[in-house]
Amino acid sequence: MKNVTFRQLRVFAEVARRLSFVRAAEALHLTPPAVTMQVKELEASVGLPLFDRRGRSVSLTTTGEYFLVYAKRLLATVKDAEDAMARLRKVEGGVLNVGLVSTAKYFVPRLLAQFCAEHPQVEVRLQVSGNREQLLVLLHEGEIDLAVMGRPPKEMATRSEPFAAHPLVFVAPTGHALLARAPLPVADLAEAPFIVRERGSGTRKAMEDFFAANAFTPRIAMEMSSNETIKQAVMAGLGLSFLSLHTVGLELRSGLIARLDVAGTPVMKTWHLVHLLAKVLSPAAEAFRYAVLENAETYLRAHDAPLIGDSVAD
Repeated sequence: MKNVTFRQLRVFAEVARRLSFVRAAEALHLTPPAVTMQVKELEASVGLPLFDRRGRSVSLTTTGEYFLVYAKRLLATVKDAEDAMARLRKVEGGVLNVGLVSTAKYFVPRLLAQFCAEHPQVEVRLQVSGNREQLLVLLHEGEIDLAVMGRPPKEMATRSEPFAAHPLVFVAPTGHALLARAPLPVADLAEAPFIVRERGSGTRKAMEDFFAANAFTPRIAMEMSSNETIKQAVMAGLGLSFLSLHTVGLELRSGLIARLDVAGTPVMKTWHLVHLLAKVLSPAAEAFRYAVLENAETYLRAHDAPLIGDSVAD
């Protein structure tokens, strides 16, 4: 395997990620034949097939799955070396990989837009994970520089920095009978069906912790992995839900959804910016880290406070 190149590893990893030679070619700005040639040369060096090709269907072989682990390690090491050299050059160009849980997609893009306006030479790649567990995989494998999440991981060595309050609230369809009671005791939610996030999500964990603290068992009618789908279900009158205030701000302002004033809410959690301790951040990543720590709290407080009063700032 002495003739394996990093170019081949990058092409292989991109095909493995997308399971498509055509889509990998588009992402890498190459032609499909060029991608195919790189993979064939890599397979020749390895001495075993890395992909099963059946018509238009592409999948990793067992060898390919094992090789992908090492390819990612090598590419992550090269990226760390590039970042370290960039630090020495004090250049803020290059690529910035940011990962976030789906709930954070309602505000992180605005922070990124401001950052990109101030640092036009930085190429930003944003990866939105369905939930916290998926994001931790990206962080562990070195595919992202920084992660935005609620609960920092205890299962890996990371640096976690809190940067803003994260309020979570109960929501209901407009006109719901429970809206007439304020504040509403948790026990009064007993007969209401709930539409909740899937297990593994930070929102689901926050809801379960709140109910456990109040010795309450909700009547779960539906479980969904999408905040958008949950909002539509609530608007349709299928039940109540417990969601991040960031996800329902537009609907609350537009009168499409109403907030239930449940005793003990909003539940205040904290947003964290996380990166691996072993990872050397590039100047671009350091600049974005600084921008988030400096600006995110002010931005979120200004957008959230009108919806739930002064409790956001407490």
